[in-house]
Amino acid sequence: MEKINLSSDALRQHIFSCLATELRKEYIPSDDEPYMNEQQLSYFKEKLFRWRDQLFNESRSALILLKDDHGREADFLEQGALETNISIKLRTCDRYYRLIQKINGALEQIEVGEYGYCEETGDAIGLKRLEAQEWHEQKERRGRMRW
Repeated sequence: MEKINLSSDALRQHIFSCLATELRKEYIPSDDEPYMNEQQLSYFKEKLFRWRDQLFNESRSALILLKDDHGREADFLEQGALETNISIKLRTCDRYYRLIQKINGALEQIEVGEYGYCEETGDAIGLKRLEAQEWHEQKERRGRMRW
């Protein structure tokens, strides 16, 4: 059995990253703090990364199912249903791809300090609006997942 060196830097970094992740899960941005401070940016960045990973994994799963679906039914009705199902999966994957591109754009905005502000006016969008937009996108995505 391998001994674990508790004083190793790698282990300390792992523990601190786990603690930081737990703290960020408990953190909720507030209007009482400066808008788009480091903690808020970190919060939204983490949410965007998790959302992007979720979309990517769901797309990959759908494509694997399509790839593994070798059978073509002899019955015309069953074949029609199969083709419809494939079409729905492909449209969903396309939508996920577009959402991933938007998420990547938002992550780039975080990096350059433009996230949370209107591109045209430069005004603050507001925390509630940023949270509501993600909720709306997630709700729409769940509504389209009928495969």
